[in-house]
Amino acid sequence: MIIQSLLDTDLYKFTMMQAVLHQYPGAIVQYRFKCRTPGIDLAQFIDQINAEIDHLCRLRFSAEELDYLASLRYMKKDFIDFLGLFRLDRKYIDLRPSATVPGEIALDITGPWLHTILFEVPLLAIINEVWFRNTSQADFAEGERRLAAKTALLRDAPGFENCRIADYGSRRRYSRAWHGHMLPLIRQQLGSQFVGTSNVHFARIYGMTPHGTMAHEWLQAFQALGPRLIDSQSVALESWAREYRGDLGIALSDVVGLEAFLRDFDMYFCKLFDGIRHDSGDPFVWGDRIIEHLKANKTDPLSKVLVFSDGLNIAKVMKLYDYFRGRCQVAFGVGTHLTNDLGPTPLNIVIKMIRCNGQPVAKLSDSPGKSMCDDPGYLAYLRQVFNLPPEPAA
Repeated sequence: MIIQSLLDTDLYKFTMMQAVLHQYPGAIVQYRFKCRTPGIDLAQFIDQINAEIDHLCRLRFSAEELDYLASLRYMKKDFIDFLGLFRLDRKYIDLRPSATVPGEIALDITGPWLHTILFEVPLLAIINEVWFRNTSQADFAEGERRLAAKTALLRDAPGFENCRIADYGSRRRYSRAWHGHMLPLIRQQLGSQFVGTSNVHFARIYGMTPHGTMAHEWLQAFQALGPRLIDSQSVALESWAREYRGDLGIALSDVVGLEAFLRDFDMYFCKLFDGIRHDSGDPFVWGDRIIEHLKANKTDPLSKVLVFSDGLNIAKVMKLYDYFRGRCQVAFGVGTHLTNDLGPTPLNIVIKMIRCNGQPVAKLSDSPGKSMCDDPGYLAYLRQVFNLPPEPAA
């Protein structure tokens, strides 16, 4: 089966889950799947996807896996004890062929946030792998050739010795087997330039550093949990700081667009958080604005890290590193370009939170076409509250 460990997910699912346990254990949420790649007939494989989900919901954390999580400095004992009793429950998943678009699937996850938060990454990995094993034939030799060319580009370029990348590719990987095969190769080929992976399972078995802090859903949920919508980002960041007390201090900047984020990310947050992550929009413009904002708030940009993670390849990593080095600290999370580059075209699939406690929530992306919400009226209201222009056409 595709998923063989509940650790086979991104670290930030656990860091957010722990905060949910401590602060919002009663919150009820809804997530929705979307395939942004046109012409993909996933419905023909729905029985295979269902079988994989059934298997996923039979998994439990092993004692060794719990011991590993407990070894991470920011994981608390009560959370580890909770995970010892945890299982994913099939009743929270509604998977069916789309009633409106032939070939597409409709997939919703609805239930307590605490009990549904771990579904996203393994479900995306399952859908990806089911698609590729039915529509293409893996060529690991080709993948190794492509990987070697990428790592050589970074490794052999003068002046890039301190450029660091991590693997962020769990959700859109070609397969679990390729993901597990690729990671030791990257470490061997890049040495200290490769700093770890977002995937907790592979971090554990390969002795790598797991990477991750928060995802969009954390800030989205506060659109329904916060006292006022206009304060949702500030309350989300305050709640995160209350949970981790200065640890895991990378803020996500694009849930309601960069300009609205900068209005909320005041001097207090500039000094409190270790850095900021980019995930949509022009990364060069974004970085310039962040550096300008830090300086305006009496914060030395060289003391902060800018994390880039949006659709990166090695060539783009090198351009960004060359542009920003000496002006701030920089780090890079590379996903699909590492874990799904064997020849077939990768799928662009996502699962996003669309409701919390019965209220719509949304991400207003800095990239056209990436916003996701099932309530157009709420999207318009959200833009009005945060004083944002209408979304440009994709």
